[in-house]
Amino acid sequence: MRCVIGPLLALFALASSPAVAQEPPPPPIGPFVIDLHGTFPRFPSDSSQLALSRGLSVAQLPGSGLGIQVGAHLYFLRVKAITFGVGAEVATGRSSQTPDPTSTLAPTEEHFSTFSPQLSFNFGNGHGWSYLSGGLGRANWAIVPVGAEKGPADLEVLKTLNYGGGARWFAKPHLAFSLDVRIYVISPGTPYFEGALGGPRTNLLVIGAGISVK
Repeated sequence: MRCVIGPLLALFALASSPAVAQEPPPPPIGPFVIDLHGTFPRFPSDSSQLALSRGLSVAQLPGSGLGIQVGAHLYFLRVKAITFGVGAEVATGRSSQTPDPTSTLAPTEEHFSTFSPQLSFNFGNGHGWSYLSGGLGRANWAIVPVGAEKGPADLEVLKTLNYGGGARWFAKPHLAFSLDVRIYVISPGTPYFEGALGGPRTNLLVIGAGISVK
């Protein structure tokens, strides 16, 4: 009998030991995160309406540039696989264009800046998570010849919807590599005199990468 009970007890101990030795569950998302990204805004370079709204030629539109994106988010509610977050984002981007030296066109500079609150839907755990987010904010978009004063279209504040997604991978407990791909839907600009064209509704693609801290 002892020959049977002994091995059975040993097997029971082995079967139950993994439950005791299991790793603790991963930490939840949050409670907050701060993002700092370098960005690549894809400014349009072939929009005749955009150029005319600034009194420019299409050849003077700078096109793609560089920028910075800073965001902060709080995570307050988890429902099944989704963690909800609220936060805000500030982003800015610049670009410049020097036309062909043989032309009479002046070089130009482009600047975009925006601020927006955001709501996010997050999937994963504290070691890393993906997200979808969006918000409605305001933006300023200026395209000006070098040395010239800004015109009315360059000073206007435009309603701007943004939506996109990304991910954060925490190689260390509080530091992650993060990626964000976002579209800013910039509302049309206002014509400032009869017969003029306002700036067009524009979908501006911005790709960002950098670090996140929690």
